[in-house]
Amino acid sequence: MFLGTFSPRLDDKNRLILPAKWRPAFDGGIVMTRGQERCVFAFARASFETLVDELASAPLTNRDAREYSRMLLAGAQDEVPDKQGRVTIAPLLREYAGLTRELAVLGVGRRLEIWDATTWQDLQQAGEQAFSERSTEILPGVL
Repeated sequence: MFLGTFSPRLDDKNRLILPAKWRPAFDGGIVMTRGQERCVFAFARASFETLVDELASAPLTNRDAREYSRMLLAGAQDEVPDKQGRVTIAPLLREYAGLTRELAVLGVGRRLEIWDATTWQDLQQAGEQAFSERSTEILPGVL
């Protein structure tokens, strides 16, 4: 499970150094793809394969499922981190998420979210009030 927020930088070759505590989870590979709200989702390869299996269980006749799968999978890249825990973020994904040198990498359960640091700060500030006002109707029985 991924938890917490880190503030790494992209290096000159557009590589992200994964936080040391998360690196073992990516020994089998990492898959990065378009995330919602214009971030990059990063999954351990095995976790991504499970997600793809879940998506494949939706009927092919379901338009929403086809469109979601298309966006998620067509933008995906997979690789194995190098010995220093570095992974290259593809130009398509950097452009999609508006990534600059300064990043925010969030652990959100079974995936990472990679944000441009300024975009994340703005989103976080805008969402703090809404977070404190969440009602039980949104997450019934969770909290």
